[in-house]
Amino acid sequence: MTRLISTLALCALIPFAASAATEEAWDQFRADVQTACAALAPEDGQILVEVNPFGSEKYGAAIVYQQTDAGLDRYVCIYDKQAQAAEITLAFPAAGN
Repeated sequence: MTRLISTLALCALIPFAASAATEEAWDQFRADVQTACAALAPEDGQILVEVNPFGSEKYGAAIVYQQTDAGLDRYVCIYDKQAQAAEITLAFPAAGN
């Protein structure tokens, strides 16, 4: 019974631990992902980086849009929270290709 109570108490603390970061820390995280992903984006055309507000436990994520005369390309950017480094995919093929 004691083990069950301890497990329930631990489960009750998990949401608290996940939300323990300050709003300023989350803002800095989003800015870091934005900066890292924008630096990897193609240089031509207009670029928009849409950052996922929190990412996953280990990674931040963003969708990078590139608008050129040829159309709209989309990329996925993954940001390693621990290493503070990002990688970007190749462009997704246009719909219907």
